[in-house]
Amino acid sequence: MQFIDEATILASAGNGGDGIVAWRREKYVPKGGPAGGDGGRGGDVVLLADPELGTLVDFRFKKQFVAEAGKPGGQSNKAGPSGKELVIRVPVGTLVTRTEIDAEGNRGHGRLFADLSTPFERVRVAKGGRGGLGNQNFATAARQAPRFAYNGEPGEKCELRLELKLLADAGVIGLPNAGKSTLLSVVSAARPKIADYPFTTLEPQLGVVRVADFESFVMVDVPGLIEGAHEGAGLGDRFLRHVERTRVLVHLIAGDKSPDEVLRDKATIESELSAWNAALVDRPVIVVITKLDLPEARATFEALRERIPGLRGISAATSEGVQDLIYATWSTIKATPPPALVTPEPAQIELTADEPFAIHVEDGIFIVSGERVERLARMTDFDSDEALARFEQVLAKMGVEKRLRELGVREGDTVRIAGVEFDYS
Repeated sequence: MQFIDEATILASAGNGGDGIVAWRREKYVPKGGPAGGDGGRGGDVVLLADPELGTLVDFRFKKQFVAEAGKPGGQSNKAGPSGKELVIRVPVGTLVTRTEIDAEGNRGHGRLFADLSTPFERVRVAKGGRGGLGNQNFATAARQAPRFAYNGEPGEKCELRLELKLLADAGVIGLPNAGKSTLLSVVSAARPKIADYPFTTLEPQLGVVRVADFESFVMVDVPGLIEGAHEGAGLGDRFLRHVERTRVLVHLIAGDKSPDEVLRDKATIESELSAWNAALVDRPVIVVITKLDLPEARATFEALRERIPGLRGISAATSEGVQDLIYATWSTIKATPPPALVTPEPAQIELTADEPFAIHVEDGIFIVSGERVERLARMTDFDSDEALARFEQVLAKMGVEKRLRELGVREGDTVRIAGVEFDYS
């Protein structure tokens, strides 16, 4: 299965069902009143962190997700059924950046919306539209036979950028051919591709390392790290994100080099980590010389033991030092708190409680914005004279008409609310 760790999709919640105009028609009720039922609510779109998923490959071809719409109301004051919730499953460790799309198709400011780092965690990304009100709701002593109803509210639409950061306790880093994949294959059941050429591993590999009967940890082999990785060299910028959530870094350095070359390799990886995320500098690191079964590697290891504090040596071929490395890694994991999760950005709030709407003039058009007034416009049936009259009455009560006059609106000027334009009169 191909490893995909980024995807962009479009999510649309269900529209609310329309309210209807209906009347009581019982045999012995000669003057039956309004009996139009309300529309059902549109279905929400929800993301669910599924521990059985490991990549975002499911979104490679399917890009649009639409929840079920609410059904229209019925006669005899019967409400329409609500639309079903749409659940989109994503891997645990997915960051969600949400960009709202308005009724006119304009995109807002994208913001970090959620960090799905807990199995079976749920987050609603698009809210279903409210069901429209049937004409039963508008009957008054003065208006006993209302001949209008509200349309259902459109569901929210948004663009979602999904970014997977694998959740692992230990990250194995190092230059190509340092023995990362070999170590993972020895200490876990993972079977990464292993060969004697650079960039053998083209995607992160996860493995569960068993320490004891009831103790284990997850290790990830992070490929593609070379000089310039944080800028994209060797695909490093795609994979560096996967070490950000690890508690400890196991830095493998091929020992079949001179001590000076080993020190240069060590400095290269440390520089790339720091350039990608400065917080990685403070992450616990276990430095390991590999290939101790080779005489030159053992000589290099002995030469550097005093120069690199805590230096360890292993041979995946003979298993020398591997078990000790597992215990040291597990001990460091238990002593290190998990990295802080990403905090979603708060939603931008442009209006205060004292300002239920705002009006600005653009190219001679008076544009009215605000949650309540826009929702009212979206749910009003402008083909109905009675519905239009009620719309104007509500705007007057809210103070919209007064504010328009203060801004100099004149007879025949265009007013726009939620994409709906009409002439002021």
